[in-house]
Amino acid sequence: MTENGDFYYGQDKIHYEVVRKKVKNKPESDKLIAKKTKPRKVVIKVHPDQRVVATAPVDASEEIIHDAIMKRARWIWQSLQDFTKQKNHVLPKRYVSGETQFYLGRRYVLKVITDAEANDGINSTVKLSRGKLNVELSQIDSELDSEKQAVLVKSLIDKWYKDKFTSVSRERLEALLYKASWVESSPSIKLMTMKKQWGSCSIKGNLILNPHLIKAPKECIDYVILHELCHIAEHNHSENFWRLLTQVMPNWKEVKARLDGMAEFYLNE
Repeated sequence: MTENGDFYYGQDKIHYEVVRKKVKNKPESDKLIAKKTKPRKVVIKVHPDQRVVATAPVDASEEIIHDAIMKRARWIWQSLQDFTKQKNHVLPKRYVSGETQFYLGRRYVLKVITDAEANDGINSTVKLSRGKLNVELSQIDSELDSEKQAVLVKSLIDKWYKDKFTSVSRERLEALLYKASWVESSPSIKLMTMKKQWGSCSIKGNLILNPHLIKAPKECIDYVILHELCHIAEHNHSENFWRLLTQVMPNWKEVKARLDGMAEFYLNE
């Protein structure tokens, strides 16, 4: 069961989640020493999606957790302000020429071609060419008004992304399976567009991945796949889980930071 709490910084009410983490039992010989040491810290993180999460020992009281939160109240508030500003700089897509689209970590300029002579005039297509993502509209689609045309361009790009990620995700999974020795057979992959998650793992050990990941570098895709493969062995975010993830991807923290840092851009539709 997830624990939650709130606190005020000035006029702003800030919500936070509490995650309990088990602490390994110390040997009898260490117990007297342990009494003299400081209690384990409450670790506080502010995520790009503006979630405030406090990770605390299972035996930490609500008062200890709240005190730790209040000691870092200004830092938490400032971090939330910074992430809000970053989000405000990400303008909603209009799906017109000149906008930026991402593919495997690289930026491409969107070019919507409405000239009927650009293709056979029958089917609208999406292609990468010389640093641009070209959407060539058929003669009939070229005649749509701007609003309907934007909806069409978005649907074409979304389908193109999903088609690309279908092959790329399977390719990366097969390339990474040797690291996950605990996985007996290659899991199935289901693509599902999600607002705040990059992936998940079902009880049966099958992967669910966000097609928006195709916009990120392959190393970030690898991180998400390995993260979910680790859940086949460890079904929660226990110490064993993080230890296993570090074993298969020692630099996962840096890769995750890169992915989180661009999340607002990659998830922008």
